Amino acid sequence: RTCCVCSGVCNFSGQCQLLREFLLASNLEVEITCRQGRRGSFEVAIDGHLVHSKLACLAFPQHDSVLAQVQRAERGEPVNTVLEQPIKDCSVM
Repeated sequence: RTCCVCSGVCNFSGQCQLLREFLLASNLEVEITCRQGRRGSFEVAIDGHLVHSKLACLAFPQHDSVLAQVQRAERGEPVNTVLEQPIKDCSVM
């Protein structure tokens, strides 16, 4: 299985690395690629299927939810959109 995480110009590389370390710690047979994407984006695709887009929901993905979808893909099941982390410490001006 492959999991590709694209983070945008806003430098979400730290988020990408945290997700990567979390998935690698689960001992799955998964190839994880972090690469730069569109400005403000943070997208997760599993075997080419987009399961999370920060541009669409304005939040980062829940790591446990990404792991669950990778496990579904390993079992040959279709993957679904992952759950989002709650948005904290946000103020609209």
